[in-house]
Amino acid sequence: MKADFKHILYGGDYNPNQWPEAVWKEDMELFDKARINSATVNVFSWAKLQPSEERYDFEELDKVIEMLGKNHKDIVLATSTAAMPAWMFRKYPEVARTDYAGRHHKFGQRQNACPNSPVYQRYAAKLAQKLAKRYGHLDSVVCWHINNEYSGECYCENCEKAFRVWLRKKYGTLKALNEAWNTEFWGHTLYDWEEIVLPNALGEGLEWCSGTAFAGISIDYARFNSDSMLENFKMERNAIRSVDQKTPVTTNLMGTFKQLDYFKWAKEMDVVSWDNYPSYDTPVSLTAMQHDLMRGLKQQPFMLMEQTPSQQNWQPYNSLKKPGQMRAQSYQAIAHGADTIQFFQLRRSVGGCEKFHGAVIAHAGTDNTRVFREVTQLGTELEELGDQILGTANPADVGILFDWDNYWALEFTSGPHKDLKYVDQIHRHYKFFYEKNIAVDMIPRDADFSKYKLIVAPVLYMVHQGVKEALEAFVKKGGVLVTGFMSGIVGESDNVYLGGYPGPLRDLAGIWVEEIDALAPEQKNSVKFKDGTEFTSTMLCDLIHLEGAESMADYSSNFYAGTPAVTKNSYGKGNVYYLGTQPEDCAFTRMMDCIVKEAAVKSLVDERTSLEVTVRKTKENTFYFLINFSKEETVVPQCFAGMQNLLTGETVSRQEILKPFEVEIIKK
Repeated sequence: MKADFKHILYGGDYNPNQWPEAVWKEDMELFDKARINSATVNVFSWAKLQPSEERYDFEELDKVIEMLGKNHKDIVLATSTAAMPAWMFRKYPEVARTDYAGRHHKFGQRQNACPNSPVYQRYAAKLAQKLAKRYGHLDSVVCWHINNEYSGECYCENCEKAFRVWLRKKYGTLKALNEAWNTEFWGHTLYDWEEIVLPNALGEGLEWCSGTAFAGISIDYARFNSDSMLENFKMERNAIRSVDQKTPVTTNLMGTFKQLDYFKWAKEMDVVSWDNYPSYDTPVSLTAMQHDLMRGLKQQPFMLMEQTPSQQNWQPYNSLKKPGQMRAQSYQAIAHGADTIQFFQLRRSVGGCEKFHGAVIAHAGTDNTRVFREVTQLGTELEELGDQILGTANPADVGILFDWDNYWALEFTSGPHKDLKYVDQIHRHYKFFYEKNIAVDMIPRDADFSKYKLIVAPVLYMVHQGVKEALEAFVKKGGVLVTGFMSGIVGESDNVYLGGYPGPLRDLAGIWVEEIDALAPEQKNSVKFKDGTEFTSTMLCDLIHLEGAESMADYSSNFYAGTPAVTKNSYGKGNVYYLGTQPEDCAFTRMMDCIVKEAAVKSLVDERTSLEVTVRKTKENTFYFLINFSKEETVVPQCFAGMQNLLTGETVSRQEILKPFEVEIIKK
């Protein structure tokens, strides 16, 4: 099932239960003025809906649903299961989580349920089904929003028992498990399933390096934790589906959030939604990458479930969004595949830790604010755009591999460099394409690689079964692959592939790596291209032997001076590039420029521009989104002169200027 909204949903989290009913009428009037056409309700109302174990009370929610329906607002209806009522903790303390340090929690906060608690599961599923029976038939309910921002970990006895069951299904025998975890190391051989304990601070946890003494068990726990929460999502979805088979179901994800394997989750979701909260200094390219990742989870448009219209409250420095910035960020989301623009929150709360989180309606309670005027402007524009962009695709010739197993494994490994972070490495490669206005898909390891001309797989540390063969087939048929240091090191249980790095990628890359040198932050190496141009490199340096590949650049310092640093290998009709070190930006750009040219990958515009240019298209129409995120006025590329700007209806002139945060949408 796909979400099939009749217009761009424009609204967000609405909590009328926090306000007297007299305020509700004011809200409806202000929503109309701002062209807000939807509201997400019931996100944290479990305590109100079920005041005791035996009693349910839907009277207030009935009024909210009826009011929104009468005022022609689409409803994204949440299930309220992200925060349990106090009575549940008091009567069933086992529903609470036990943290990494081994402390069992009490009532408080949110995302506070043990995902493997039978009590939590029973009452959450029951509530979801009751909501579906009561409201699922309503035309105004256009989407189900299960739970909220699934996150966290639990190390309680329930989870320990469930982990053992999960491991039995995965490995079958203790012999297979011992081999996978390499328990001969430190004499950790297991002889009974009951000897398995969770890898927290009381077990295999390490504070002084990677966080674990045994990456194998810790990676499996990460998989198990993700699966446990996914089972909770599926449980609620199935409860809803037992009553309502037509309304799409989602839950709000969080970009590159580490704890959950979102590619696996997306297979169980009808539509992906996510919450976008960049800080004052988040690179615009990183936000774009996360939008592309969320679109890539299902290779279809997504919902922007949350963003703030003005400022966050939970970051170290909660700067205001500058005039025009919220609008530009909203159009960036749409450009990269969003079919909704939703805020947290519609009215600013009076208390609690989010009382300073931005909202459409501020504490002043008036429409006479800068934020409200900007929200109204955007709402008016989205209303005029109608449905013509809904469901359109974002075509790309470049795929960047993103894999949660690699994310966990790379950052669990003890050595060689504590500053080696998975998302940083992926973003460095993404940023090159972003700055060149080259469209990118973020893809899983089991993607159809044949759709792309160029695959980029940085720090492909863990190579799963089948990935080697898929990459080989892609390159043999003429594809271009980019990979590099810390790739092809281990299998899916974090045991090293013997025989020389990059293990199963060795033939493909035409090299083998003997050693890996780690450079401290104050250290640098130097590398020289074949034309004599020299540059510096940092982080890691692979000591490479050629096995059919050619060297494009050699180290020119340290004891391994004169050995290859960057290589190219012909394989079938295609080529594989291996970056054995982290080059400085100018050298990295030079290398990638050559690779992009060879792969025949084109920018969306022929002219070099600092504007972000993104495309969504159908068979009939192409929509170009031009956004100026720079601090300077920027000339619109000449190729758009004479075309129509959908947001103004005016024709784009030659030498047209976009000021900072200005946007144009051009239909071709």
